[in-house]
Amino acid sequence: MREPATDAGADRPPTGEVDDVEVILADDHPVFRDGLAVLLDSIEGIRVVGRAGTGREALDLVAQLHPDVVVMDVNMPDLDGIEATRRLTMESPHVGVVVLTMAEDDDTVFAAMRAGARGYLLKEAGPDDIVRSITAVAHGEAVFGAAVARRIMDYFASGPPAMADAGPFPELTPREREVLDLVAAGRANPDIARALFLSPKTVRNIVSNVFAKLHVADRAEAIIRARDAGLGRG
Repeated sequence: MREPATDAGADRPPTGEVDDVEVILADDHPVFRDGLAVLLDSIEGIRVVGRAGTGREALDLVAQLHPDVVVMDVNMPDLDGIEATRRLTMESPHVGVVVLTMAEDDDTVFAAMRAGARGYLLKEAGPDDIVRSITAVAHGEAVFGAAVARRIMDYFASGPPAMADAGPFPELTPREREVLDLVAAGRANPDIARALFLSPKTVRNIVSNVFAKLHVADRAEAIIRARDAGLGRG
């Protein structure tokens, strides 16, 4: 259930001629999301105007509230943060996206950049880094946390890997394709979680993301699509 848009900063005195940076927070962990909202609303010049628990809710709130910045988690139910970022930047290119996540693998970092994110921070980032990133992105800059910036520098220093056959379903990340392959092989989510050393919740989120990207209604339809493409036969 979507939480109502909040306006916790409305009672603060005016900050002068410069308008507050209006922010929507999208994260499926209420404790983290609400704690971040309290932090940001205590910062002069930033105002949290809405909170969402899924990527689809984030898109709905952006359409309603027209914020300056969306702080977006990656692994969320209904619609993952990467796909939500892609749609948001197409539909509302004036809105900046700062990805704030636990994921630091190259696939996720570069998928977020390709989707249009202008900032990428890990959740271990300090409050000052988060505030600076939001403010910078609101003014059209691109900001990446130190760990992510090192990955980007290493990538370009070594050169991109040789192009290989992207295989079926190029819209999926390598991890999503790996999970789909196991789904097509008839493996249940708990088995997939054990095989890939992931949490059951992470597997559920990945499977949900795969269904959304392939536009399939259920597991049976996903298995048919995957097997037709040659997956699930390993």
